[in-house]
Amino acid sequence: MTSPSLPSRVSAVRDDALGDHDAVGLARALQRREVGAAEVVGAALARVEAVDPALNAMAHRDYDRARSLAMRPGQGFFAGVPTVLKDNVDVAGMPTMSGTDAWRPRPAAADGDWTRMYRATGLLPLGKSRLSEYGFLPTAEHPRLGPVRNPWDTGRSSGASSAGAAALVASGALPIAHANDGGGSIRIPASACGLVGLKPTRGRFAQDALMRRMPVRIVSDGVLTRSVRDTAAFCREAELAHRALHLRPIGDVTGPAPKRLRVRVVTAALGQEVSPEVAARTRETAELLASLGHHVEEETAAPVSASFREDFLLYWAFLGLVLVRTGRATHGATWDVTRHDDFTLGLARHARRHLHRLPGAIARLRASATDSAAWFRRCDVVLSPTLGTATPPLGHLGPDVPYEELLERTLGWLAFTPLQNATGDPAISLPLCTTGDGMPLGMMFSAGAGQEATLLQVAYELEQAHPFARLTP
Repeated sequence: MTSPSLPSRVSAVRDDALGDHDAVGLARALQRREVGAAEVVGAALARVEAVDPALNAMAHRDYDRARSLAMRPGQGFFAGVPTVLKDNVDVAGMPTMSGTDAWRPRPAAADGDWTRMYRATGLLPLGKSRLSEYGFLPTAEHPRLGPVRNPWDTGRSSGASSAGAAALVASGALPIAHANDGGGSIRIPASACGLVGLKPTRGRFAQDALMRRMPVRIVSDGVLTRSVRDTAAFCREAELAHRALHLRPIGDVTGPAPKRLRVRVVTAALGQEVSPEVAARTRETAELLASLGHHVEEETAAPVSASFREDFLLYWAFLGLVLVRTGRATHGATWDVTRHDDFTLGLARHARRHLHRLPGAIARLRASATDSAAWFRRCDVVLSPTLGTATPPLGHLGPDVPYEELLERTLGWLAFTPLQNATGDPAISLPLCTTGDGMPLGMMFSAGAGQEATLLQVAYELEQAHPFARLTP
């Protein structure tokens, strides 16, 4: 339930230097000198401070440096456009807490690889956004700091782990924000908050060293935006700073393509059917695609092995075990394992019990890329719902729910998103639908490795045919 002291909906849009611009529109206004970077950053700071008491989205504020940088905004297409980075990447001078209280904050000595690439696009950080502890839960409800709230309904989750980023962009406080995705954490909050969220192909953009060292590199970094062109422009600019030589370039995607696609529709995954409302909205989206001339067929389920759910859970739990076991060596004397969520500790317990099965799970997760490549020889794009049910109220997935119950609720909601983290394929959530009570509901489109351009082209077409709902002041 929404607190009586909080507004039920939160919009930051007002008559100021940001106006109702998306990131591309704001960048062009800055380039034409219709507004100045200092004016834009000042407006963004005012918006963030106006909505954050309700949304609780900011993890760290770096406003003095933001104001200083705005006086000389540098190079890049997005020079002077305000943003935030998620609090699990290193930014020089800011602490990296990854959503936990398990150690004392201390500033990072240097930018990580992702941050360097992100800044090269010209984006200007105001600080860092909140996430769930280590990004494990699909909602950010910190026992000390409280929950990150959805601007569409402050009594509901904003999704996670990129919760704070989504809340700030959806409310209009910022036009674009960094997010990353290790089991759906770009796409989940995009669906919950009515945003565009593209998980890129594995290895497409720069990544911090910790993510690159994973046995299965399930995490990809990207952005959350309110328009397809913002996501496409970010990809174009990021490729100028970091070119993945093993992948076909995304390039400058500026609209739909004439080619009609072979689309497969899936409404069951990880052995679970979605809610009737979600299934109905998915089939309506399939009908829209068919009306646009695409060749649409329904599949019974995604091509995953019978063990995929347990394999992904074990690998996920193994990452929790590593973080818990290595914390003192990494973070020093202030480390306190007892300050973790019970969900993190539950994952670590699960990994310890089943560690003998980990080599097989890793091998099967790696092999999923081969299975996926074979599937995408038969089709161009797969449509599914992003999530299995509508966005839940705060508390439904909170860390104080008993571990086993919380795990089942979590896996039920995330029935579709983990597959692309294992295969490395790109996937995008688009805010094409709303539920009966007016909440956003994302539809997910996935394609073969390196096919981000195809996803962006079909996203442009759908955005034009069915404009996305937006929060209004």
